[in-house]
Amino acid sequence: MHATIRRYEGVDTGRTEELTRKVNETLVPQLQKVDGFRGYYLVESRDGVFTSLGLFASPAQSDEATTIAAAWVKDEQLESALPNPPRITSGKVIAQQNGVAVA
Repeated sequence: MHATIRRYEGVDTGRTEELTRKVNETLVPQLQKVDGFRGYYLVESRDGVFTSLGLFASPAQSDEATTIAAAWVKDEQLESALPNPPRITSGKVIAQQNGVAVA
């Protein structure tokens, strides 16, 4: 499995609801069409920082998702909501555990 983490800083926090809605309605469906799609998560931190995690079967599929995400920002006219390019970390998942966490 291959993971891509994108960290967005300087996000317009006044547009969080719009961003979340558009991710769910338009970005995730596009990513789900990529062969090898394993999951997508968007995390809202604080102070205008959002982090996304995309999981795919191969590096090529993960790269395709990065291209889709970049085009999506333009298509949805979110350049002002996401004014800075994301810092991207991508690589092979070398350890994982699926299941329910116990508190």
